[in-house]
Amino acid sequence: MTTETPRWIKSSYSSNGGACVEVAENFAVPHNVVPVRDSKNPGGPVLDLPAASFAAFVTGVKSGAFGSV
Repeated sequence: MTTETPRWIKSSYSSNGGACVEVAENFAVPHNVVPVRDSKNPGGPVLDLPAASFAAFVTGVKSGAFGSV
């Protein structure tokens, strides 16, 4: 039995002093979840979002559905 390790990534836009989230996209297909964590606390809690919900969120952000920051 092998244990898969999350490969954490941050957005290329995250040059804001470290106030970012990281995602482990490598879990989306095999596990149907996208783990999300606070980049400032890598040992802290992880939120496992359903892959479809995360994809819908990203689509909404890209389309401006949540306004601008």
